[in-house]
Amino acid sequence: MLKQNLHTHSIYCDGKDTPAETAETAAAVGFSVLGFSGHGTAFCDTASMSEKNTQLYISEVRRLKEEYRGRMEIFLGVEEDIIQRIPDRSPYDFVIGSCHFIRKNGQIWPLDYSREVFVQILEAFDNDFIMLAEAYYSSVRSMKDFAEIDFIGHLDLLTKYNEDESFVRFDDPAYVRCACDTIDALQNIPFEVNTGAIARGYRRTPYPYANLLKYMQEKGVRILLNSDCHDRTKLECAFPETLSLIRKCGFRSMLKMTDHGFEEADLGEFLDAYNL
Repeated sequence: MLKQNLHTHSIYCDGKDTPAETAETAAAVGFSVLGFSGHGTAFCDTASMSEKNTQLYISEVRRLKEEYRGRMEIFLGVEEDIIQRIPDRSPYDFVIGSCHFIRKNGQIWPLDYSREVFVQILEAFDNDFIMLAEAYYSSVRSMKDFAEIDFIGHLDLLTKYNEDESFVRFDDPAYVRCACDTIDALQNIPFEVNTGAIARGYRRTPYPYANLLKYMQEKGVRILLNSDCHDRTKLECAFPETLSLIRKCGFRSMLKMTDHGFEEADLGEFLDAYNL
C-alpha cells in the first residue's frame, strides 16, 4: 500500500501548518511518502516564500527527513512559478512547474485569487475565454524548455471557478484544443492530478478535468496524485474518488518519489491504501 503527496505547503508560504505538524499528521494516517513544495520566491506573489523563509523552510524539512527516516520518506521540493524561476535547483529533491499568473495590458493578474478577480481578468481579455485560454496555455507550454522541472502543477488552473461551466464548457472544442496542444508539447514531463480546488470548496473534480486526464492516458503521459495541501486536515482530500477516476480513465500506474528519483508504481499500490 502506498500513500503519497508531493504538493504540500506550510506556514513558510501560504499554508496553515508547520512542516512538522503536517509530517505528524501524514505519519498518523499512514503516508509512505510526503513531499513539501513551498512557493518559490516570486516578485508578484505575496504568498511565496521570502528569502529568509526559504532558508528556514529548507532547514526544517531537512531536519524532518532525518527525524522520520525509516518510518516515512520526506522530500524537499519547491513549486516554481514560471513568472520567476528559482535561482538554484540544487537544494531540492524535486521542482513543480506551475503557472499562477497571466500578463495582460501591462498588468500581472493572479488566476486563482478569487472569482471576482478572475472576472476582471476575463474582462481584460474582452470577455473571451478562449482568448484567455490561448494566452494561459501558451505560457504553460514554455515549461517544455525548463530543465529543472520534474512535473507540471494543476494544468487547467484557469478553470478553478468553472465547475458550473459558467465561463466555458469543458468539452468546448476550441478550449480542449488549447489544453491538448499543451499536453502534446509537454508530454515528456509528468503531470500531477491535483485535488486542491476540491479541498478549498471551488470544485467537485480534480485538475485536470476528466476529458484531459483521459487524453493524457491515451498519449502515455505519466502522472502522480497530489492534494496541493494547505491544511493538514485535508492532506488526502478526495484521494479515493480521484484514484477511482484515474483508474476509470485507463491508467495502470503512477509515479512515486524515491531516493533515486521518480519510479513507476502499479496503480494497485495506491488503490489498496484506500481499499479500492
